[in-house]
Amino acid sequence: MEMNAGRRAARAQYGRRAGRRAASTDTMTTEGNAYGEAVRAVRAGELDADEAADQLIDQMTVEEVLGLLDGDSPRLLLPLIPILHGRRPFVAGAVSRLGIPGIRFSDGARGVVIGACTAFPVTIARAATWDPLLEERVGLAIGLETRARGANYSASVCVNLLRHPAWGRAQECYGEDPVLTGRMGSALTRGVRVHAMACVKHFALNSMENERFEVDVSVDEHALHEVYLPHFKAVLEAGADSVMSSYNRVRGEYMDVNRALLTDVLRNEWGFSGFVTSDWVFGTHDAVVSLQAGMDVEMPLRLLRARDLPTALRRGDVARATVLRSARRILRTGVLHAATREVARPSAALIASPAHRALARQVAEESIVLLKNETSGAAPLLPLAPTIRHLAVIGRLAPRANLGDHGSSRVRPPSAVSPLRGLREALPSVRITTASGTNERAAAAVAAAAETAIVVVGLDQHDEGESVVTGGVDVGVLGREFGSGFLRRPLIGLAHLASRFVRGGDRSSLNLRPSDVRLIRTVVAANPRTIVVLIGGSAILTEAWRDRVPALLLAWYGGMEGGRALANVLTGGAEPGGRLPFVLPTDAAHLPSFDRAAKSVIYDDKWGQRRLDGEGHAPAFPFGFGLGYTTIEHRLLDHRFDDSGGSADVLVTNTGDREGSTVVQIYAADVSIRRPVAQLLGFQKVKLQPGVETTVRITLDAGPTLQRDPATRRWSTRAGDWAVLAAQHSPASWADARQLRHAEKSIDEESASDGRPT
Repeated sequence: MEMNAGRRAARAQYGRRAGRRAASTDTMTTEGNAYGEAVRAVRAGELDADEAADQLIDQMTVEEVLGLLDGDSPRLLLPLIPILHGRRPFVAGAVSRLGIPGIRFSDGARGVVIGACTAFPVTIARAATWDPLLEERVGLAIGLETRARGANYSASVCVNLLRHPAWGRAQECYGEDPVLTGRMGSALTRGVRVHAMACVKHFALNSMENERFEVDVSVDEHALHEVYLPHFKAVLEAGADSVMSSYNRVRGEYMDVNRALLTDVLRNEWGFSGFVTSDWVFGTHDAVVSLQAGMDVEMPLRLLRARDLPTALRRGDVARATVLRSARRILRTGVLHAATREVARPSAALIASPAHRALARQVAEESIVLLKNETSGAAPLLPLAPTIRHLAVIGRLAPRANLGDHGSSRVRPPSAVSPLRGLREALPSVRITTASGTNERAAAAVAAAAETAIVVVGLDQHDEGESVVTGGVDVGVLGREFGSGFLRRPLIGLAHLASRFVRGGDRSSLNLRPSDVRLIRTVVAANPRTIVVLIGGSAILTEAWRDRVPALLLAWYGGMEGGRALANVLTGGAEPGGRLPFVLPTDAAHLPSFDRAAKSVIYDDKWGQRRLDGEGHAPAFPFGFGLGYTTIEHRLLDHRFDDSGGSADVLVTNTGDREGSTVVQIYAADVSIRRPVAQLLGFQKVKLQPGVETTVRITLDAGPTLQRDPATRRWSTRAGDWAVLAAQHSPASWADARQLRHAEKSIDEESASDGRPT
């Protein structure tokens, strides 16, 4: 490729400077070495990132180039990963001679896992805020703490779709809807990237835990591209630097060797130019084939590629151009990000700072979903009356700061606040009596003596979460490379050690533990003024006891400030701002089948609220549902929509007597069919003072109304008689939408006839 004379001169000057200066021993320093010069040149506009990467490759030995393609730590550290994961970044591709810092990895779905950092509410709790601007602030804080801990790469953006709430890692995702997931994941990405490279995971179709290493997912083209991939594409368009491939197989091929997705879709169709890493240890099955398929970095250690690639390159089993292609992707991404991120490395004093704790508390408050709030006497049971003098707080989870599972996303904050502690701080003059609930008679006595009882029940890391081992150690599922003596002993050591740190896995039931159900019934019988607080990472069925309880909240795994946030909501200092990011059914049979021991599964387009709509099942609580402490009305004023997207104007009015919020949601459905299926197009959170009204303009995503032609890869509007509706949760009936569709006088009949939403 020809360059102008100025550009050639700049490259020559850059090369001379790099050659003269000694390499820095500080791998995080980007000054005074070849890498630092590359970053400076890109920042100054003297080189583009590809040219800078080529300049660095020209100065590297073959061994150094190959070293970019896997982790830097020796395989003997494999049994220590569960310990080291929380103590330092894992590095891949560092070349100290040239000052190349490499990929310096930290997990971070709910905060940085290295050291003691801010523990935010889990991802699905943040999805319940339905507030991308707030999520971007969380991303900014996570990126800042990532870099302050010495890392430059955060695997914090998990956008796998919640196909079934029994998935053990449901807490790490944004729920069941592609549009909500895409908007929230994009927001987190934008925030993280201010300070660190953002990695989106797990690509693709990773929505079960126990058999994640082996399960084979069958999916048709429609469901793949129109349901399970759009949110990944949205996050990449938001600037994600890297993609982590998943463990599972798709259509018979493990994802690290799945060229159809890693190259044909990710690179060729979407134009992604960043780099792809494997999921850890068990995510690489063939050193050469994975490289050829488009998986650039084997994480986190020197395992298969360190053993096989040098010989493969010498023999010609892998082309030099293939190696250089991945090396260039890795280096160009790192240089480009270093040239565009915030220059100054953040101070460690910002980690778990008062500002970040305050943000964690705000997020927790705005994530809490009020599902039920019946009148008790002259007013609803919540918020608690300011005249209350005696409160009973009951349940094994009440005194625990329950932050979520103990897997790779676990954050260890310097301190954390339980629900009980939060209530005691918020109500210092109120008598608070407690019971663990293990003795139901004692719990009933405590409840009966109080004015109001609060029961805190739900899940913890033993019930759901990431699972490294299930049953015995079966290295056979990891392929011939991992089953050999080369790694058998370290793998067995890792499995035994990991079993001490990681529990959970996929859930066996969507119900509470039987003891929790008995406790709720016992307490309500003793005191009808009972509030139930559910803790957990996805849907929990309530049919066995919901009708007996006057007030019910879903408080998730609320992070280090979760206890204070819950207390503030219960006492009325803050409103419960959350809305469900999934449907809560009345019966698990209304959801897709879920076999946590399955070796093969079929993923279709019928899941969650859409499945209930299509089959005519009424939910216990619909997708997007949540109550507040005030009353808010809305009215759709106008909308403009075609196959490129559009917008809707909605008038929102707070008709209550206190400040409050709602999430205005715009849905579309084909109302020509017997059971229209709601498709979320856009949303916006609105906060209003009492008596105030405002008009909001909501950006709409055309994706849910489009179909992709597998042959041409072109998108077009799906046929149908489409209507658009504004709501505050997924609509229970589309009768109003039908009336809207046929009564609207400004319909463009030509657009309507070709299926475009109007």
